[in-house]
Amino acid sequence: MSIIKLHDKHFKTYISAQEIDNAINTLVTQISNELKDETPLFIGILNGSFMFVADFVRKYNYNCEVSFVKLASYEGTNSTGKIKKLVGVNEDLTGRTVVILEDIIDTGNTLQEIFEIFKDKNLKQLKIATLFFKPDVFKKELPIDYVGISIPDKFIVGYGLDYNGFGRNLADIYQLTTQPTMKNIVLFGPPGAGKGTQADLLKEKYNLKHISTGEVFRFHIKNETELGILAKSYMDQGNLVPDEVTIEMLKDEVNKNIGVGGFIFDGFPRTESQAIALDEFLAEKGETINGMVALEVPEDLLIQRLLERGKTSGRSDDQDESKIRNRFDQYNSKTAILKNYYTVQNKYFGVNGVGEIKDITVRLSNVFDKL
Repeated sequence: MSIIKLHDKHFKTYISAQEIDNAINTLVTQISNELKDETPLFIGILNGSFMFVADFVRKYNYNCEVSFVKLASYEGTNSTGKIKKLVGVNEDLTGRTVVILEDIIDTGNTLQEIFEIFKDKNLKQLKIATLFFKPDVFKKELPIDYVGISIPDKFIVGYGLDYNGFGRNLADIYQLTTQPTMKNIVLFGPPGAGKGTQADLLKEKYNLKHISTGEVFRFHIKNETELGILAKSYMDQGNLVPDEVTIEMLKDEVNKNIGVGGFIFDGFPRTESQAIALDEFLAEKGETINGMVALEVPEDLLIQRLLERGKTSGRSDDQDESKIRNRFDQYNSKTAILKNYYTVQNKYFGVNGVGEIKDITVRLSNVFDKL
């Protein structure tokens, strides 16, 4: 589960691509069993049904023809009740079986117009198949022969359905939800970029809780919590701590800090699977990641900074250039994966991390203010 923003509204994952595919398979089976001995004409209602029609026809293994009509009935998230026929079917349909493939049926206004279009076509029969159906608001006494998934009367986007032009390309179906109230940031930066310093400054400014994966691990291990003991058992054997253990620690930390304005996640997520798990966990709370903000600093500058720090810090990993470069290699490989993950969601923001601390804070604040 995740929450996305389209224009000014937020939507949460509602029906997965796999569930959609299963529903289409069921519709194909039902219709094939009834019409396989003839050549039906499948008609899609544009624009929303183009994905549904394409997937349906690919799965239909018998003779058929395909055409489209285009109707407009939506403005924003509300059905206007005004139907305008834009494109019709002009060929002779006498004696034909026509199956309307609708993406969604709610009030039935569009369906009524469809019946008006075809009532004088001398069809053998007209059948209606819809992928999604809202029975609570269906107002017409019209037959619906095949239903994929019945849903409540909440606005949805994805899989051909849009909100003011956005969202048609989404593979899953998303349902309108309330606007998240927290500001949740994934803060990234290479070793030596000053990420910890900036996190301390920003958490005070925005009333955020700074969650450092390293500090969380140390707390659980030091206090010998159940999760700490489990994590240490993997570490003692030289193994990586599994994602599910790390994720449970982060969930525990979030749940302990109810009432804050949001979270700065530092050192987590590190993999795409962790990012997905974090999205799902926050979505369950009606929240989301607002953005991944990455401090960008030239590597050579950071290496010199870390070597200089190593002269006084006592950290052995700050005194060996080969070890420092290896840390950068690990950071770059992990960041590249997550950068792509958040870029696809329009949530990646790179910030120049070179300069005085106060100047960098201003740059980060300019991004935070917009998230």
